[in-house]
Amino acid sequence: MAALFALLIWSLASSGASGPGNLSTNSETGEVRVVQELPADFSLTLFDGTQLSLSDLAGRPVMLDFWASWCGPCRIEAKTLESVWRQYRERGVAFVGISVWDQERSARDFVREFGISYPIGPDPKGSIAVDYGVTGIPEKYFIDRQGRIVKKLIGPMDETRLTAVLDELLAGS
Repeated sequence: MAALFALLIWSLASSGASGPGNLSTNSETGEVRVVQELPADFSLTLFDGTQLSLSDLAGRPVMLDFWASWCGPCRIEAKTLESVWRQYRERGVAFVGISVWDQERSARDFVREFGISYPIGPDPKGSIAVDYGVTGIPEKYFIDRQGRIVKKLIGPMDETRLTAVLDELLAGS
């Protein structure tokens, strides 16, 4: 019985980090190619007080980033995302950060700490994340000009990987 209990404790301890609602953090990277005709539209009140709907970005390539302030891998990639956003915004790529299952104050502090300038808003109940099938964070969804989700990246991304995906998105491949 003691061995079984020890195995259970070890199993739980080694299962990885998780946040609220058993949302896990993705420290490993991965890629999923997806073609979904109509991603779920959503409306988000951004931290600057403006409203943004996915439909407002129709005709533009879009990267949706699901993250949280308590997510270690999200902290690792935050400066990279801001740097890449600054490189690609003039090329018409829209970035939208969606803070999932997070305290708004903590998320706002995160945005200030990393100097994030692309649109970000909270999804405190996780309804947008659920609609997109997010299973862990960070996760990024890439939507082409035709409004289709064409790729999902799991885990933290470095600049080389992220710019390669955005170049593919801009090229239409």
